[in-house]
Amino acid sequence: MIDEICVHDIALIEEASIEPAPGLTAITGETGAGKTALLNACRLLSGQRGDKTMVREGQPEAVVSGRFFVPRDVGEGVEGAADGAPEQELAVVRRMSADGRTRVKLDGQVATVAELADLVAPLIDLCSQHDQQALLHRGAHRRVLDLFAGEAATAALADFSQAFARARRAQAQLDEILEAKRTSDARLEEARFTLSQIEPVSPSLADYEELTAFVRKSEHAEALARASNDAYDALCSDEGALDGLNAAVALVEEGARYDEGLKEHAESLREATYLAEDVSRELLRYRDAIDLDMSTLDQCQARVAEYQNLIRKYGPALEDVIARADEARRVVAMMEDTEGAEAAARAVLAEAEEALAEAAATLHDVRAEAAPDLAAQATKVMEGLQMGSASVECEVRLLSREAWTESGADEVELLFKPSAGMGARPLAKVASGGELSRIMLALHVVMGEAGGTSTLVFDEIDAGVGGAVANALADVLGRLAATHQVIVVTHLAQVASRAQKHYVVSKQETDGVAATTITQVTGDARVAEVARMLSGTESAASLAHAEELLA
Repeated sequence: MIDEICVHDIALIEEASIEPAPGLTAITGETGAGKTALLNACRLLSGQRGDKTMVREGQPEAVVSGRFFVPRDVGEGVEGAADGAPEQELAVVRRMSADGRTRVKLDGQVATVAELADLVAPLIDLCSQHDQQALLHRGAHRRVLDLFAGEAATAALADFSQAFARARRAQAQLDEILEAKRTSDARLEEARFTLSQIEPVSPSLADYEELTAFVRKSEHAEALARASNDAYDALCSDEGALDGLNAAVALVEEGARYDEGLKEHAESLREATYLAEDVSRELLRYRDAIDLDMSTLDQCQARVAEYQNLIRKYGPALEDVIARADEARRVVAMMEDTEGAEAAARAVLAEAEEALAEAAATLHDVRAEAAPDLAAQATKVMEGLQMGSASVECEVRLLSREAWTESGADEVELLFKPSAGMGARPLAKVASGGELSRIMLALHVVMGEAGGTSTLVFDEIDAGVGGAVANALADVLGRLAATHQVIVVTHLAQVASRAQKHYVVSKQETDGVAATTITQVTGDARVAEVARMLSGTESAASLAHAEELLA
């Protein structure tokens, strides 16, 4: 359930907030005032894709924040939840910069849009006029049925998707082998040539590093010997550094007899003397250990040259050379036993296809079982929406294997019967705008009752509706608000008058700059808004009618 939504610099809204009621909340206002901006805020909080055009002109970013109360099992991963509480509070902040970048925080912790969608999207069902148009396309019907079927469809679809992915990988492996058979001679020759170049060197990262270090040292052996010898002489020869240090130690120790503060300096000089003596011995050993073996150096230089030749051909790094050899070995192994590889790949594919067929049958059964219930429950709601004997039917047809996708092996189609005596036909061919609005509402009602969605948001679901139908639609939304939190953007006074909370969206211009404000109305202000919705004016008749609706 949504506890509060705050909006900053989205569309024409500079700053606004709403605190929806637990039941029905109505949002009204003139056309073009900016009501849809609040729906966009809900979409952003649900993890849907944002658009930089949502950012208020001239501002660096748009910010939408919300506080939700979520069931404990939905938000268990959120830090800071109180143990044992049936539901927990979740704070969400989403920022969208003018360059299109987005940032998310969940309870103060940095998060991803995917994490936001996982946590919040299941809590909010958003229905807009765009969804009504989507209902005209059969691709959306399968999603409606799966949402209605709930966990059974979710689990079956997950199993099918995994099986479909395995079958696709198995087919890709077989296709690669078959392609390899068609081009085997050229590929095999190339792979064998590559191995003939690389394998004699037996390249190794450790070997290459050791060789290059040895060659570098050997090539500069004379300079290294001279440097170590001269350094030794500088330390140990007559009047060398060690003699100077020892003399300094003696002088400072003599001075320390009269000032104990010099003792510390004497100790430091003595330690420097010890260190210099140690270094001189190491330099002597290093000089004496230098033994230039030209034959060994020649061999190592030749091997380094082999490495560098391979790097030039297959580089730019030795790691690339090694990877190229591994790939060539794989190709050779596959090519040398293509018949066996093909047989094995076909066996894997057959097993994957069998598992996929079983998953498809399970998913089909779940959908076929849920389809009549969806149609029956939606038809029952439609009766309350003044649609007479009109009804919907839901057909589930198993497709041929070539038409299967990650979404399943079925084609799902919702059909509409305008009356009991007429045949069922596709929605796009027989449903008017007003009928489509009511059908969409009916579907969302039954999906909301079947699933775990706690909040339903309707954006002008009443398009094309008026008269007695408006009263019926208000009754349905009122009943739905008894079990769900319902937020509705509406032009119908009948709907607005049923709301527990009523917000009005208005637009003003100052110095040529438009701005939208959102205000909760109560008392006389609410009566005036309902009167405006009824007649466009605040006449005595419309005010009286508004008071009657609100009574």
